[in-house]
Amino acid sequence: MNSKNTVVLMVEDNEHVLELNRSVLTRKGYTVLAEKNLTATRLLLKEHPDIDIVVLDILLPDGNGLNFIPELRETTSAPVLMLTSRRDYEDMVQGLTGGADDYMTKPYRVEELLARIAALLHKRETAHMSSELIRGPLTLDMVAHRAFLHGKDILLKPREYAVLLYLIRSEGQYIMAKQLYETVWRQPELDDSGAVKTVVSRLRKKLEGSGYVITLGRGRGYCFERET
Repeated sequence: MNSKNTVVLMVEDNEHVLELNRSVLTRKGYTVLAEKNLTATRLLLKEHPDIDIVVLDILLPDGNGLNFIPELRETTSAPVLMLTSRRDYEDMVQGLTGGADDYMTKPYRVEELLARIAALLHKRETAHMSSELIRGPLTLDMVAHRAFLHGKDILLKPREYAVLLYLIRSEGQYIMAKQLYETVWRQPELDDSGAVKTVVSRLRKKLEGSGYVITLGRGRGYCFERET
């Protein structure tokens, strides 16, 4: 994954470590969001749920980063790199079995931090290429046939999922309702069916807040595109 436009959330209460890491990551092209405690992190995630990777300290002023991971997973599926001065083997095991993707102890070289972040992002991108279709905060699981917005299942019905998948794969192109109906319903379109219109209407509501919309072009059909 290219670092440009990649968002890193750093949760670290050590001012020196925080500023050093922020400076290094920013120079490498990452967008860095930083907080010093869990309370502020919760508020930030409500405003900026589209995180690509989280670098999380364990010992924070208002809680333990290890215990925060399950809560974090309710908001984002981004990989989590634990960064801590604690060297207890039990902490490492708890972190990795509790949802963290990697674990680093202080002190460390910034080159190692950069390498670990790049490796986690690459691993995530590779895994998603075959099984997931991602558009911003919207993720389609093509194995389970489910769609998630900001990490939450938007509970699509089978035909809603099929229509959305078809439109996303044709992103930026207008697809006639007849073509959608014949592909998804697998039967010739009935002039009075209204089925496609009904499904698209439901999808529009479920896509609110995703940054993407399904537009209707008169005489051209439906188009999945980025919201302007």
